[in-house]
Amino acid sequence: MDKYEQTVKLWKEWNVRTVADLDLRLDSFRILFAFNSGKIENPEITYHDTREIFENGKIAGYTGNPRTLFEQQNQKTCYAFLCEKIVGREKLSIQLIKEVKRVLAEGTYDEKQYIVNGERPGEFKKHDYVTGVNEVGSYPDEVEHDLSELIDEVNAIGAKKPLKAGAYFHARFENIHPFADGNGRVGRTLLNYWLMINDYPPMIIYDEDKGVYYLALQQFDETEDLDMFADFIREQTVKTWTRGMRL
Repeated sequence: MDKYEQTVKLWKEWNVRTVADLDLRLDSFRILFAFNSGKIENPEITYHDTREIFENGKIAGYTGNPRTLFEQQNQKTCYAFLCEKIVGREKLSIQLIKEVKRVLAEGTYDEKQYIVNGERPGEFKKHDYVTGVNEVGSYPDEVEHDLSELIDEVNAIGAKKPLKAGAYFHARFENIHPFADGNGRVGRTLLNYWLMINDYPPMIIYDEDKGVYYLALQQFDETEDLDMFADFIREQTVKTWTRGMRL
């Protein structure tokens, strides 16, 4: 049994079935996840500020961009929003994805996005946006159809191959690029959601490893080869639970 399989085994032994169980096991994880997921795309985010938001609900003497605080507060709110759904094993759906986006994006859209482009948190994009290497993802009028197909695919796989299905979901989600902004944060949150509703441990994609993360996603975009990204998720899971959480 390799280290990843050991991690999965221990997570299953914890038998997480209630929100209290989830809070116990993810007390430190949720802060580290929010910090790293946010910092991948926003270098102003700090661990100290993230921890203050999660533990105290406020930050004293902050002078940076207010969007940074909104993003991290939204991660905290999103965790609370998803807890009951995780323990209830609610399947992925279009509505769930839009709700996660709405929670994570509240108060973060700038004037150009909101007024000029008419974009709204929780709604699919209305325009084309570059993603990956000069790609625009699905066209706006194709987003819901493409996402519905993706959801059907991964829900059909279910508990048979949760890791592979989760890797495919995240890679394809980023390829579709359904929202005007924040697709990475939404995708990473939904990846962990998928893993947990299938009784697999969530993981942190560390900011320091984002180069490999982007390379693995790019490989999928160019070749539809998922092996590199699935291996990356395995490695990040082991790193998460041996480095920061201590199983």
